[in-house]
Amino acid sequence: MCESAGESEKTTPGLGAPGLSLQKRRSFLVALLGVGSVLVGGLLSVPLIRFALFPLLRRTTELEMSPVGTLNEFSRLKEPMMRTIQIEQVDGWRKAISEKAIYITKDAQGQLRVLTSVCPHLGCTVPWNKERNEFICPCHGAIYASDGTRISGPSLRGMDTLETSVRDGQLFVRFQYFRQLVADKEVIG
Repeated sequence: MCESAGESEKTTPGLGAPGLSLQKRRSFLVALLGVGSVLVGGLLSVPLIRFALFPLLRRTTELEMSPVGTLNEFSRLKEPMMRTIQIEQVDGWRKAISEKAIYITKDAQGQLRVLTSVCPHLGCTVPWNKERNEFICPCHGAIYASDGTRISGPSLRGMDTLETSVRDGQLFVRFQYFRQLVADKEVIG
């Protein structure tokens, strides 16, 4: 009886040796599983690679110059004058318009300077104090002169100046963000 069972396994049409057929199926499934694992692993690694390379590849939107006013408005400037400018930023599909406060002042040589109102210590908005004739940060007490130079306090540098240009008698400024808590002025956006 054993012989006839063995003979029937050998004579099954289309299968050949039963061990060889089963082995082929298993190796095909193992190969299919391996290829599928590589594909899924590759797809899952794409976000991780993009996340790791983002700081190297990112590009911020270049901010346009914003009008501040005519030069005649600032010719008899005795103390810093606050102005609000509108900034338009486009990030992907999102368009954001925000308002930023800036100060127009004169340096020791009488040249116009535009200062950001953001404190270089921790980013608080620094108002002009008319009574003391100084900028005083309400958060940590940093004090700046009327031209933005540091007088005292925890800040490591004076108030940051912004890039300006003059076209047709009009003063324009490019608003930027600077790294806080460092002694050197470093643009971050």
